[in-house]
Amino acid sequence: MKFGIIVFPGSNCDHDCLHVVTKVMGQEGFFLWHKEKDLRGADCLILPGGFSYGDYLRSGAMAACSPIMDSVKSFAAGGGLVAGICNGFQILQEARLLPGALMRNQTLKFICKDIYMRVERTDTPFTGACRPGEILKVPIAHMDGNFFTDKKQIERLNEQRQILFRYCDEGGRVDADANPNGSMEAVAGLINEKGNVCGMMPHPERCSESLLRNRDGIKIFESIVNWAARKGA
Repeated sequence: MKFGIIVFPGSNCDHDCLHVVTKVMGQEGFFLWHKEKDLRGADCLILPGGFSYGDYLRSGAMAACSPIMDSVKSFAAGGGLVAGICNGFQILQEARLLPGALMRNQTLKFICKDIYMRVERTDTPFTGACRPGEILKVPIAHMDGNFFTDKKQIERLNEQRQILFRYCDEGGRVDADANPNGSMEAVAGLINEKGNVCGMMPHPERCSESLLRNRDGIKIFESIVNWAARKGA
């Protein structure tokens, strides 16, 4: 399987993602510079975490206008798999590939710590290796991860089952104390209506090896590879 990892000015988790897909998962992976338009036959695109363009406008707003994003939109429209992690999630929202917005954390502080998130669906390309309701321990590192949208959109997200991950405590309970940034509905990750575009604030690439004493994140990458294998990629 071929993973294309898009690099924007300010990306800093691109090498982490490349390491996981190539060294841990044994798949083909390569970088795609944001000014490119040729996706080089990628089966899955990853928009990694970081601070694209220094987050000087809105997080992800300038990156969403990069030349490669036209190709990303066409790829997604054709059913291609796209995963945005942290800043990548913000870029997907700014590009209107995912709904809502990610605002400043409720505490107004940068948060870097391990959190728990509950898997809400397992019938997607990004969660097929998980158990229903499974609790994953995954690190976060962001200033703007507070998911927000209007009431009507939240109702639609629930109806369409587009909320893929919710912040929770170690036992799986969703409440304010377990929500690190104040996200509405405790949203930690979403998918689009077609189910082929995913955005998540936690960093699975930072917890995908035993060396790191946590392999919960590898299940996201395993899910993608397994899905592609079933589809013949």
